[in-house]
Amino acid sequence: MTLFSFKTIKQGEKSQEGTVEAANKSAAFEKLMKKGETVVFVREVRKDAFSLKQVGELFRHVSIAEKIVFAHTLGSMIEAGLSLSRALSVIDRQIKNKKLKEVVGKLIDGINKGDTMSDSMAHFPEVFSSLFVSMVKAGEESGNLAESLHVVSSQLEKNYALTKRIQGALIYPAIIVLLMLAIAILMLVYVIPTLSKTFKELGVPLPPTTQFLISTSDFVSANFILVIAGIFALFIGIFFAARTKQGKRTIDFALLHFPVINVIVKEINSARTARTLSSLLSAGVDLIVAIRITGDVLQNSFYKDIIRQAEIRVEKGENISAVLSSREDLYPIFVSEMAVVGEETGKLSQMFMGVAQFYENEVDQKTKDLSTVIEPILMIVIGIAVGFFVTAMIGPTYSLVNVI
Repeated sequence: MTLFSFKTIKQGEKSQEGTVEAANKSAAFEKLMKKGETVVFVREVRKDAFSLKQVGELFRHVSIAEKIVFAHTLGSMIEAGLSLSRALSVIDRQIKNKKLKEVVGKLIDGINKGDTMSDSMAHFPEVFSSLFVSMVKAGEESGNLAESLHVVSSQLEKNYALTKRIQGALIYPAIIVLLMLAIAILMLVYVIPTLSKTFKELGVPLPPTTQFLISTSDFVSANFILVIAGIFALFIGIFFAARTKQGKRTIDFALLHFPVINVIVKEINSARTARTLSSLLSAGVDLIVAIRITGDVLQNSFYKDIIRQAEIRVEKGENISAVLSSREDLYPIFVSEMAVVGEETGKLSQMFMGVAQFYENEVDQKTKDLSTVIEPILMIVIGIAVGFFVTAMIGPTYSLVNVI
């Protein structure tokens, strides 16, 4: 899906500007026309990595935790009997986040003008995902908005917890690697130059490993600022490369083929696919629409491709289980088999929820195991690094003792 900016005019009202997500410009135009508005223009929002506006938006965002609280609180208030506009007004007075407060204020204005909640939310794709909007729309159409909001809250919470578990498993090795890098730089800048100076003064014969360390130390010491800038430039380059289509594709491919990690990646995407489909289907969303929204929720481009194929093939009359079973290299056979059972019994939503819970538990256990596996690997790497340094520097030191 691509983001488009637009300007529309509704009869008897002021012009309105905003953004909308669509497959292409024509689809965005049609989506706006269906609302009975006159479209002034539709332009694709080009992603500029160095845009000042985007840099500013980095400091004005709505966190997942805030969206969870918003959905849960709004659902509870509506369930308690408050009208939608009054519930939003109460939430508006409690919100601390300026960005969310601004958005909620515009939601209230839209609803007071007669717009639906889902239509008002659709103007803020940076805050409310297509999943969020579709669930709210399904709740409005079924007359059970409170339940739909609780489902959205639960969905966001599960995804948030899953992401946090993965991040938690990676924090420890990341800190160790950064510390090793910092210690290595300090050794090259302060320790090795002192020893190399002594070796050179006494004419001690140096093995190749020691000469390599001394040459590296001399280069880092002479170009310290350049080296630090180069390291930062490397990380920044990787960050922005990962934001490009080709860079994202490369990272996704690597994650799907890296030992140990690939199993977790497949289970994460299986869980997210199943939970999203289950949530949407249980809310009464049409299967085709549910599949399309699931493609937006998934992050890995290879899984997005499968879901796009599923949308086309299901629209032609195929079962979704057939699509999933054709890609068992990415979706485990358990996913397609449970989908078959769901299609045969008419309980596809429940079957997908069972799949989601199973793989979420599997990911939870594997992330814990991952930390256990990473620790000895890091110890081995540290041991090799220390051993290399000791071997390279101790040999010449013994020669130094003999010379003295």
